[in-house]
Amino acid sequence: MSESQSIVSQWMSEIRDLSIQVDRMRFRRNLERIGEVAALEISKELEYEDCLIQTPMGEKEVSKLKAYPVLATILRAGLPMHQGLLEVFDQSDCGFIAAFRKHHRDGSFEISAEYFTCPPLTNRVLIVADPMLATGASLVVALQGLLKYGQPTKIHIVTAIACTQGIEAVLRHFPDVDIWAGDIDDELTAKGYIVPGLGDAGDLAFGSKEQS
Repeated sequence: MSESQSIVSQWMSEIRDLSIQVDRMRFRRNLERIGEVAALEISKELEYEDCLIQTPMGEKEVSKLKAYPVLATILRAGLPMHQGLLEVFDQSDCGFIAAFRKHHRDGSFEISAEYFTCPPLTNRVLIVADPMLATGASLVVALQGLLKYGQPTKIHIVTAIACTQGIEAVLRHFPDVDIWAGDIDDELTAKGYIVPGLGDAGDLAFGSKEQS
């Protein structure tokens, strides 16, 4: 999110650290806080309008958001970061996507997106949270599905860790998207996992699951 060091660096070190990851609540909270900081940074790029309000002691000219962004996330791993965004943009409408990797015996996989719910997006700012941007395939599928709800004026992606290859893949499909990442790793395994990464964000936040 910034080339300079900040408290985000501390939170990033904690969500990567095997000895700290075992604290599931701390892992979720750190993802929330990264989402909160990303929301603050994105808020600097939104449009504001001046208006006059009445205080108990008089009148004051203030600046207010012209419109809250729409917040969307990919279930289930994106929920903590989504909550962090929602703590800042507390009046936002929200969208949700159920998408997962469907693995094949040869080691390949495809992205299956089985559920979308989203408010109208035309002429609105869209922020999509997904803690891991690996191959970029999930985000591409998610954005393609979300755009059926209208054309946003701007799209922001918020992620904890992004892989260079995934960033390039997303930008090939959506060159005008802004990507806000806590950190960027360069290596991607043949199975599409980020190295060194942090592991499975969904499992670390909510517990392991069985693949159906």
